Amino acid sequence: MKTLSVSHLLGIKYLSKDDIDLIFETAEHFKEVINRPIKKVPSLRDVTIANIFFENSTRTRISFELAQKRLSADVISFSAAQSSVKKGETLLDTVNNILAMKVDMVVMRHSSPGAAHFLAKNVKACIINAGDGAHEHPTQALLDSFTIREKLGDVHGKKIVIVGDILHSRVALSNIYALTMQGAIVKVCGPKTLIPKYIESLGVTVEPNLTKALNWCDVANVLRVQNERMEVNYFPSTREYVQQFGLNQTLLDSLDKEIVILHPGPINRGVELTTEVADSPHSLILDQVENGVAIRMAIIYLLASKIK
Repeated sequence: MKTLSVSHLLGIKYLSKDDIDLIFETAEHFKEVINRPIKKVPSLRDVTIANIFFENSTRTRISFELAQKRLSADVISFSAAQSSVKKGETLLDTVNNILAMKVDMVVMRHSSPGAAHFLAKNVKACIINAGDGAHEHPTQALLDSFTIREKLGDVHGKKIVIVGDILHSRVALSNIYALTMQGAIVKVCGPKTLIPKYIESLGVTVEPNLTKALNWCDVANVLRVQNERMEVNYFPSTREYVQQFGLNQTLLDSLDKEIVILHPGPINRGVELTTEVADSPHSLILDQVENGVAIRMAIIYLLASKIK
């Protein structure tokens, strides 16, 4: 059996192109499974997985839980808001207490960049990063690439623009790593204040004009503005942001070709996308949600095979 080159999923930058291909191959198999009348396989009957979320999450948490249950794993879900973290317990103590209950794998979301790496170095369990601060969100990038590949046949050579709040987005960074590794041509588009200064060193170019970016691309991956991560105003007003960087049907109709739209969610309808665009045939947003379960099943299954 082919295996991943890594024992944890901490970020896309630690994966190889072969790893990504193996994850996609395995996800295709699991996508068939979750579309059967009986959606469960007994692959991980003896594996216990803890989902530890120190930040709010709906789609990612539910998607991971569903993936784990489809694989017949035992699942413990932990939310920091209702835990001893509120009483001052450290991350390491929290996780070690959970591991003392004989947990094999930890899926963690945390507000601090590098939290998943810290855990991987300090605990004896397989770690999956479900988002660490504004650093990486590897499973989201993998499901985005898988969705593009499913729709367009391949990622290699495709022109992809990531639109919106690049500065605060772990999805943007993971997507840039994943897409460039697979040979896509990537641009970013958004207010100058929301584009990191180092961005071109990652092999992408900046296009400040949304209409030009959309006329160039095959795929637009649209991100929300992450107001919760902003301590200052990065643009004058939401209205101005919508005028310059919001996607609406009129703008899409004005293009000389059809493009596809991705969005990692949650959508701020009427800001980065209008409802008409989000629910249109251009949008692959619900495909992303379905593919999220298959991709997470693939990652959990492949990493579980490396648990000693």
